[in-house]
Amino acid sequence: MNQIPALLPKPQLQRPLWIYAAGRVRPWEEAVLHVTSEGCQRGMNVFEGLKGFWQPDGRFGLLAMRRHYRRLKRSAALMHMPFEMSFEAYDAACHAITACQREPARNMWIRATLFLVEGHWGIGDSTDLVLAAYHYPRGVPPRMATGVSTWRRAADNAVPARIKSSFNYLAARFAKIEGRSRGYPEMVLLNEQGRVAEFIGSGLVMVRDGVVCAPPASEGAFESITIDIIASLCADLGIGFERRPIERTELIIADEIAAVGTLNDITVIGSMDERPMGPSPVLDRILLRYLDACEGREPHPALDLTFGD
Repeated sequence: MNQIPALLPKPQLQRPLWIYAAGRVRPWEEAVLHVTSEGCQRGMNVFEGLKGFWQPDGRFGLLAMRRHYRRLKRSAALMHMPFEMSFEAYDAACHAITACQREPARNMWIRATLFLVEGHWGIGDSTDLVLAAYHYPRGVPPRMATGVSTWRRAADNAVPARIKSSFNYLAARFAKIEGRSRGYPEMVLLNEQGRVAEFIGSGLVMVRDGVVCAPPASEGAFESITIDIIASLCADLGIGFERRPIERTELIIADEIAAVGTLNDITVIGSMDERPMGPSPVLDRILLRYLDACEGREPHPALDLTFGD
């Protein structure tokens, strides 16, 4: 039986030397937000998580940049936040911040956050894009223990999951703290109907009878770029894929489960609420194909990369 630790170790937070803010790369300490701004007082921000991978030829590529850019613009539009930066400038800024900090032994993850820095209740608004880049291990993510949280994903007409914003992670914060007390780094959030929405910081995919299943956006799941990529990989690998509601009890009888997203890649679940899960032949196959494409060994059109100068 999997051993579930009583408490997770205290995380070692990275403190980079550089950050992108106010239009350029600058020392970390210079990225400031006034306490009276709506970005600070009301949590008015939208963000994306981006991932960069080393390639066999020594180049460093950022994954699915156009899709992440479009999703950031969509979140900003839903929040009535102006964001006029072109894709070319956005892509160049992301490569600029990673170029300052790249290490050959590790990949990188970028938190791209658009803050509302001027304006009041939609009048006179202006924003600033802040990019913070962190190192991330290369290779296959280790299997993870998890469970179902008592906290719920809010409805679309209350806190829309379609908007990737910090305020949307309030329930996730509660669930994260709840999970930490049980030794779980991630937790599953259910929706108001008691069905599966997603993990607190990742999408969720489940395998039953050889078919990969994922909750649709109507279940409170964020519209995941990684799950879209998995669907494309499944089509090429001859693996069934469908989006459908997932009941809580299916998590108990599922053949395989994974937390998927830009940060976690495809992290296979080793136990669910202390119930050990067995081998994961379907998800392992998808994961290896995913990493082969991300790291340039076997490119795939669904995993497009951009490269800086």
